[in-house]
Amino acid sequence: MTKHQNNIMKKILGLDLGCNSIGWALVNEAENTEEISSIIKLGVRVNPLTVDEMQNFEKGKSITTNADRTLKRSMRRNLQRYKLRRDTLIEVLKEHGFITDSTLLSEHGNKTTFETYRLRAKAAVEEISLEKFARVLLMINKKRGYKSSRKAKGSEDGVLIDGMDVARKLYEEGLTPGELCLQILEAGKKNLPDFYRSDLQNEFDRIWNFQKLV
Repeated sequence: MTKHQNNIMKKILGLDLGCNSIGWALVNEAENTEEISSIIKLGVRVNPLTVDEMQNFEKGKSITTNADRTLKRSMRRNLQRYKLRRDTLIEVLKEHGFITDSTLLSEHGNKTTFETYRLRAKAAVEEISLEKFARVLLMINKKRGYKSSRKAKGSEDGVLIDGMDVARKLYEEGLTPGELCLQILEAGKKNLPDFYRSDLQNEFDRIWNFQKLV
């Protein structure tokens, strides 16, 4: 290589960015017929997979460790927000005499499976006690619902997976989300659909207005 080439030739750094490695090369690039392109140095830096990433790769899963951490962090935040909403609602219910410190707020005893869902469905059309009404409010408060047409969990056991389909079924059959969930559970299916926030709000309004008048 000539002195002219060392001083004048253009140097280019090329990078090849992979999922778990970075390849690189530093080259002299010829700019005329008197110069000769050449590789100055090259190499590769491999970022080894973690145990979790390796297991996901072997199982055909594409989620990375960072993505998995983000997902888990989001789940923790949602759980914390739910607990805060629940604690706040319980304090309001106590303040207005709906419940006391000794009130049972969960299903208990034999043959009580889906009892709260039955109460939730019943509350839209029949009078229930204040304690039972409190349990219904706590169940509705558990999930805030989707603002847009996101997909639900899956199609297993015939679950309605598209939010628009769920909303359409509620509208056409005059059902509340609680009534639809009870139908699904009594049919022996385990997975429940997700609902639009507006459908949950409509259910709350319907139950609240009915119970207020009886």
